[in-house]
Amino acid sequence: MTEKKQKERYGQIVCTPHAGWSQPFWERLVPMKDRIAHHPLFEEMASGNLSLARFRHALLNFYPLVGNFPHYMSLTLSKTHHISEPGVLDTRDWLINNIMIEQRHLYWYRDWAKGFGITDEELDSVTPPPAMDAINHYLWHMNQRGTIAEGIAATNLAIEWATGDWTIAVVKGMRAYADRGEASIDKRSMAWLRAHAHYDDAHPHEAMELIKRLCVDEKSRKLAFAAAMRGMEYYLLALDDCYASAPPLNLDFIRSSVKVTD
Repeated sequence: MTEKKQKERYGQIVCTPHAGWSQPFWERLVPMKDRIAHHPLFEEMASGNLSLARFRHALLNFYPLVGNFPHYMSLTLSKTHHISEPGVLDTRDWLINNIMIEQRHLYWYRDWAKGFGITDEELDSVTPPPAMDAINHYLWHMNQRGTIAEGIAATNLAIEWATGDWTIAVVKGMRAYADRGEASIDKRSMAWLRAHAHYDDAHPHEAMELIKRLCVDEKSRKLAFAAAMRGMEYYLLALDDCYASAPPLNLDFIRSSVKVTD
């Protein structure tokens, strides 16, 4: 095998059909995933009708989740030293590969926020409201204290699954904000959305495949399911709070901070 082919295969996961315990595991999470993906915040983003105040509030206060995502995954990576145990080597390689991808996404998300007039200083100093920050505390805890499977379930399954769904719809709504002079929409400011709406769609399926390989007994499967469900619950809590608590917005200031581009 050539070096190029080895690099292409490194960290790749071949997903298998769900069977036995994994099918109900997946299906029981679908309703909560759908509640997140079709939350009013994302539905209004997709239609171009979300208020600019709510949009900026969301971009700013979800930044710590995006910015810390590689750190959460690194905490679980640090546990993958027993590579003879089922699924551990596959998980290690997958995490190494995807941590680099998530690091790149951090900068793309910043470009999206800047397109809506949010500054580097605002992003770097933000402290989300407690209900929006709870998900970050949960992911720090789970990836530090939980099992490898719990970390993957809480982070890469619970968060990335719904995100891959809602970004597909939201991509279509961005032009409305540019047309109203409320945002700068170009290739850079769209990179994060387009990445998650396309190839990132595989990540939650790969995460589920890793969970299947890691969880070899009933106890580990129950723990992984609980971790995924609680991660989704915190995601939904953050969205509800974000949608309800957006502050008033100075539109003149924002319009002076952005420019419309093709």
